[in-house]
Amino acid sequence: METDAPPRDLVLVRNLQPGDREAVIAIDEASIGRRREKFLASKLSQAFADTGIAISLVAELDGHVVGFALARVYYGEFGVMEPAAVLDVIGVAPDYRGRHVAAALVDQLRTNLLGLGIGRLQTEVPWDNPELLAFFHRERFVMAQRVCLDLDLDRTRD
Repeated sequence: METDAPPRDLVLVRNLQPGDREAVIAIDEASIGRRREKFLASKLSQAFADTGIAISLVAELDGHVVGFALARVYYGEFGVMEPAAVLDVIGVAPDYRGRHVAAALVDQLRTNLLGLGIGRLQTEVPWDNPELLAFFHRERFVMAQRVCLDLDLDRTRD
């Protein structure tokens, strides 16, 4: 981690805009090593289609988009009736890691959601990604009281 990292409040965080599409896709590709254009196009379309509540964000440093958080609000799912937000994807350009970009995004997302009366933010993290798990732990996320289940439909055919 860089010692000359700016504090979180010096990272400019703003609402996601249609012109941020290519920057988001490029940051994601640089972060995970493959291009997920269809997946991100779907998430970006969702973000721009939610006309009532825009909660997806980008972060800027040095005049460039260097991070993003794609999130959405649910007003109940899986039998739970309370509203909750879901953080689908968070990404920071590799050259800007250690500069509080992701923390600034989560801070602003937290502020925005609380202002909307939404008291819960949920996400999923691969268990074998200790760096991401450590980040969410520092941001005070805790393990949910539910188990996520997957069914491989191809492997369960008769």
